[in-house]
Amino acid sequence: MHPPPALGYNERPPVPLFPVMTQPTEERVRALLATVIDPHTGQDLVTGGTVKGVGVDGDNVAMEIMLGYPAQTFTEQLANQVRAVLQAHGFANVTVGVGSRVHAHKVQKELTPLPNVKNIIAVASGKGGVGKSTTAVNLALALVAEGAKVGVLDADIYGPSVPRMLGVSGKPDTKDGQHLEPKLAHGVQAMSIGFMIEEDTPMIWRGPMVTQALTQLLNETNWVDLDYLIIDLPPGTGDIQLTLCQRVPVSGALIVTTPQDIALLDAKKALKMFEKVDVPVLGIVENMALHTCSQCGHTEHVFGAGGGEKMAQQYGVPLLGSLPLDIHIREQADGGTPSVVADPASAVAASYREIARKTAAQLSLHARSKSIQFPKIVIQNT
Repeated sequence: MHPPPALGYNERPPVPLFPVMTQPTEERVRALLATVIDPHTGQDLVTGGTVKGVGVDGDNVAMEIMLGYPAQTFTEQLANQVRAVLQAHGFANVTVGVGSRVHAHKVQKELTPLPNVKNIIAVASGKGGVGKSTTAVNLALALVAEGAKVGVLDADIYGPSVPRMLGVSGKPDTKDGQHLEPKLAHGVQAMSIGFMIEEDTPMIWRGPMVTQALTQLLNETNWVDLDYLIIDLPPGTGDIQLTLCQRVPVSGALIVTTPQDIALLDAKKALKMFEKVDVPVLGIVENMALHTCSQCGHTEHVFGAGGGEKMAQQYGVPLLGSLPLDIHIREQADGGTPSVVADPASAVAASYREIARKTAAQLSLHARSKSIQFPKIVIQNT
C-alpha cells in the first residue's frame, strides 16, 4: 500500500463530501444539565428525569425543569445555578422555568391509597421524648411553605399534642353526620383525638380500641386534596404501632432520633419495623444534635455527636438533617406557633424546610402508585 502523493505548493486538500458534524446544540445543553446535581435527590437533572423541554436558537436557550417534590423556596436557586452553568459555556440568554408536580406513590401491597390523599408519611421514633411530634408538625408546615397541600393526623391517642402545637382546639365540624371536617391551622389540615376530649382527660383504652379510633380518624376525616398526610405515630414499636403500619396505606416513613445511644437503639427498632411491613424509610432526622449557650455562645453536643449519621450509614438511608437543642423550638411549639411559621427567616426554619424538601424528594424516587381513579360516567337522554 503506497502513501498518498505529497501536495504541490498551490494544491489544497480535497473538500470532504460530508462535513464533520459537531455535537447538536440541544444535546450539548442536556450534557451540561447532566452536570447539575439536585442536592435533595442526589441525582443530576437529566438522570432524575426533571428536564421536560429544551429549546435552542443560536445562543438563546429556554427550558422547563419539573421537580417531583415541592420546592418553592429552592426553585430560584436552582434556576440561577442552571443559568450560570450554561452561560459559562457560551449561551448568552438562558430562560429557566422551574416547577414541581407531586405524584402519588406506592403503598403496601395489600392496601389501597386513601381518596384525596396522594401520599402518607409516617413520622416515628421508637422512643418518646426525642421531639418527634415537634418535628412532625414543623415538617408539615415546611411542606406547606414549599407549596404543598398538607394534613397532619395525630396518632398518639394516649398523648395527643398536635392541637396545642398548632394552636387549635374544639370539636371538629361535620357536614353529613358521618365525616369529620379537619381543623385548619397555619395552612395545615389537622385531626386529633385531642379535639374530642379535654387536655387533662386520660385515654384509658386497650390496644384494639386505640387502633380502631385511629382508623376512624384517618378514614372518616374529609381530607381535601392532600399531597402529603403526615402521621405522628405514638412512640414505641409494639402491637399498636405494628397494627397501624399494617392498616394504614403509607408511602414512606421518617425516623426521628437524638444522637444518644439509648435513643438510637429504639430508633433502629422503629426502622426495622417499617422494613417488616414493606414501608420504605425515607431518612433519619437527628434532633437535639447541638446546643449553643444563649449567654456565652459556647456550643456542645449534649446528647453525643454523630449518632444519626452512623445509623444512616449502617442502614443505607439518608440523614435528612440535624436540628439543634434550642429553647425557641420548644417555646414556639408550646405556644401554638411552631418555628417554621413563628420565625420563617430563622436558621431553624430553614433547616426544617431543607428536611421537608429532602423527605419529599426521597419519596419522589420511589415507585408511583398504579391505582387509577376512573371518572364516573353519567348517561343522559338528550
